[in-house]
Amino acid sequence: MPIPDYQSCMLPFLSFLSDGSDHTLRDAEDALAGHFNLTSAERAELLPSGQQGIFKNRIGWARTYLKKAGLIEAPKRGVFKITDRGTKALASSPKRIDVKYLEQFAEFIEFRDASKPENSPATTSEISTSPTTPEEAIELAYQGLREQLAEELLSRILSCSPSFFEQLVVELLVKMGYGGSRKDAGERIGQTGDGGIDGIIKEDRLGLDTIFIQAKRWQGSVGRPEIQKFVGALQGQRARKGVFITTSTYTAEAVDYASRIDTKVVLIDGNQLASLMTDFDVGVSVSASYVVKRVDSDYFEEG
Repeated sequence: MPIPDYQSCMLPFLSFLSDGSDHTLRDAEDALAGHFNLTSAERAELLPSGQQGIFKNRIGWARTYLKKAGLIEAPKRGVFKITDRGTKALASSPKRIDVKYLEQFAEFIEFRDASKPENSPATTSEISTSPTTPEEAIELAYQGLREQLAEELLSRILSCSPSFFEQLVVELLVKMGYGGSRKDAGERIGQTGDGGIDGIIKEDRLGLDTIFIQAKRWQGSVGRPEIQKFVGALQGQRARKGVFITTSTYTAEAVDYASRIDTKVVLIDGNQLASLMTDFDVGVSVSASYVVKRVDSDYFEEG
């Protein structure tokens, strides 16, 4: 089944604590994973940043909201238990506990209003019905900005000359750690004279191996014949490694062919190209930076 949103986790979470004992977040995560019949693969799914599991993040926020409403408490660091208020809430047999349900408690209203930025366009209704945790909302917005940036980057690349694109590829590969200096890396780009190869770059700073490059600004999908042509050119050079970079996409036949041949050929499509350019700061600059911080538990340990 799909991973439940954090509000759907609240009632099962509180029910898990109904024994009145102390429990850790890991205890709750294991219990609720069983309750929702989640597979190990679903439990292992990560947020877009790759820094935290989606299910763990949602369980954590369910705990936070229940605590702010006074339904659970933390008697000591790392553990929590149900309160008398939480026990009474369960005794009323609610069909669902969510943000709207928690709004009956003054402590939660105070927490919610204090957390809402001044002049925020989000209404109380929007906050109550949102299925995403704060981290998910931030990461979804971040991914949306990256997608918009990727579209703009590819549009700009298509308007540039072929030689500019070849140099862009060199700049990117050098930023990724290939080729040593930019001058050394791009020395033979666009000068090989081979119809199937646009350039050669060192694999490392010492030049122990070389990588042959094909860099094409395409708008239609690159098919298997183009990859075969590139592989033939590599074999003519007795080359073992090649990178085919395009601003468009590859057909399924092209991808399958590249995966089955002995020669190592890496295919980079337009989306991957834009993503790498963003990650390695090629053709982009920082507009704004936001840092999400968490409490450093070690700092508060008293020796």
